[in-house]
Amino acid sequence: MNETDTAELLRRYAGEYNDWKYFTEDPIIFPKHFAMLYAEGKASLQDVETAAAVAAHLAWGRRDMIVRDCRRAMDEMGWQPYEYVKAGKYRDDDTSLHRTVKWSEFAGICRRIKQFYSEESSMEVLTPEMMRVRIYGQKDDPSAANKKIHMLRRWMVRDDGKVDLGLWKSIDKRDLIIPLDVHVHRSAMNLCITCRRSTDIRTAREITGFLLKVFPEDPVLGDFALFAVAASGGC
Repeated sequence: MNETDTAELLRRYAGEYNDWKYFTEDPIIFPKHFAMLYAEGKASLQDVETAAAVAAHLAWGRRDMIVRDCRRAMDEMGWQPYEYVKAGKYRDDDTSLHRTVKWSEFAGICRRIKQFYSEESSMEVLTPEMMRVRIYGQKDDPSAANKKIHMLRRWMVRDDGKVDLGLWKSIDKRDLIIPLDVHVHRSAMNLCITCRRSTDIRTAREITGFLLKVFPEDPVLGDFALFAVAASGGC
């Protein structure tokens, strides 16, 4: 498949799969819930961001398990995520919340979110590298793809009103980076978008660079197309 054919395929798949019907059982439903309440004046931007941070952190593995365990986290928070982090009383034990993620890790994220909101009003000010350290408590790693963070940024920035939330207005869609997981990476390799075998930030940037040529104003729209390629099992 040549580059022109690949671009045509990506545009077709993106047009089809950028549709809410494919995401009703996806971790985005949790920040989406609070975004809808925010639009009605019944929740805060901090509720949306906190729900997004938790849901993105748990977003690995089977989608039904991710949704189940995100719901467990929201139940623990009484479906008031910002009030929960402000209160400072978190479930903090070594039992599993989701796969290898323990409740103690969840509590650490809550503590860091509370500290962050004591200084700032929105996570929009954080670069991906800052979010990795200040919210998720991980060591700085310039080579990391930071998949969950770039997914969270896609959720919060893209604003076409179909799947993503579009609440962060100061970040340009053209500056987003593809959330690189094994499925997106495999799709990109199948389509010869990249030959790099490492799922690192260089590969994510290379794939995003190709998508920028296909979708000049909105490269991460291509995330939906690569999702579709993975779902179809190939090209």
